[in-house]
Amino acid sequence: MTMTAERPQSGFSLNPQDELNDLRMSDKALPLYNKVKEFIREVVNPMSEKFHALDDQKPGVWDYAPGQLEILEEAKNKAKAQGLWNFFLPDAHTGEGLSNLDYAYIAVELGKNRMASEVMNCAAPDTGNMEVLERVGTPEQKERWLKPLLNGEIRSAFCMTELNTASSDAKNINTRATLVGDEYVINGEKHYISGAGDPRCKVMITMVQTDPNAPPHLQQSQILVPLPTEGVEIIGGQQVFGDYDAPHGHMHIRFNNARVPKENMLLGEGRGFEISQLRLGPGRIHHCMRAIGSAEKALDLLVTRGMTRVAFGKPIIQLGGNIEKVSRARIEIEAMRLMVLKAARAMDVLGNREARVWIHMVKAMVPERVCDIIDQAIQMHGALGVSQHTPLARMYASTRTLRIADGPDEVHHMVVGRNELQQFREGPHDSSMSAVFRN
Repeated sequence: MTMTAERPQSGFSLNPQDELNDLRMSDKALPLYNKVKEFIREVVNPMSEKFHALDDQKPGVWDYAPGQLEILEEAKNKAKAQGLWNFFLPDAHTGEGLSNLDYAYIAVELGKNRMASEVMNCAAPDTGNMEVLERVGTPEQKERWLKPLLNGEIRSAFCMTELNTASSDAKNINTRATLVGDEYVINGEKHYISGAGDPRCKVMITMVQTDPNAPPHLQQSQILVPLPTEGVEIIGGQQVFGDYDAPHGHMHIRFNNARVPKENMLLGEGRGFEISQLRLGPGRIHHCMRAIGSAEKALDLLVTRGMTRVAFGKPIIQLGGNIEKVSRARIEIEAMRLMVLKAARAMDVLGNREARVWIHMVKAMVPERVCDIIDQAIQMHGALGVSQHTPLARMYASTRTLRIADGPDEVHHMVVGRNELQQFREGPHDSSMSAVFRN
């Protein structure tokens, strides 16, 4: 059977020669990948044990315990000395010049230990902020903020989500920034601003409304707000499943006539959405890459627990369908891995804008499935799984939060589904082929 007319070329074609299907790591990145795995095993894992052993000595919720930052800085210095630093930036002058595909393989390894990304200066939200500053920052902005971020000397935050608006639709952002003389005066209220609790956080890229009368896509801007700034009130930290995730924190912030120099505006008024596109690709798919590493860690813990605990005369891995759970987890991990690698490859081949549907697909798929795998590992551990004595509870909370913080699942599905309908409308359609996948 032949189609009466040929459909438009789709990014989802099954063409075996499509370069989107070449998911191999480059030869130049392979030595770096191997070094990262070795460094995590020999430096990061033992360092993180020492770091968390001091948690009970914190003088306050939003403080580091004596010695913790010194342990962290020692590991960071070792990473710098070995050239294991700033992998995420595609610019070879400031990073390793990695493609998105190459970085995807490395980010999975970083996701297996939640401290690995910070030790190698590849932690969110700094990654997205550095990417924005590198691409659109003025020389003065880069000198003041990008340089210390690239050196791992300070941390940063991205200040967007609002308390009183449905800010998953960024057109609803209504924190106002009004130019008065040589300063912008900012008023509004934000919440769940990740990283703003860290005492090392010194700047926030803040989404603001600068012209409510402009066309919707030109109303918003992004501006640099230093911390501390008079008029920026950090009301307190907001818990995630009852945990403050301190001292990193997810802060409730109020802007009360906060003033920042007009030179702190990024790229210009009305270009907030344009800037967001820079971080909606690589900067946000990084979460999916790392989440796969979390799933690998959870599966490893699940199998280890199941093989070493005995109940009713058998290792518990052999009870209650647990073998099938292990199988399904492995299958899901490999499916997610291929999807993320292809999304990364699409960004490299097509560009971030054209690859946006692939990006939305993995953001809809990965956190949900990783949550399920971590949940199975928690169940295998019994009460210990929800305690502070394994990393699983925090892994679950962090991954579950991605399904909101990285854009609601529903938004990602809406974009993917809408794209599918658009392809249907744009080309001739043969109803007799409705059950055949496009090729």
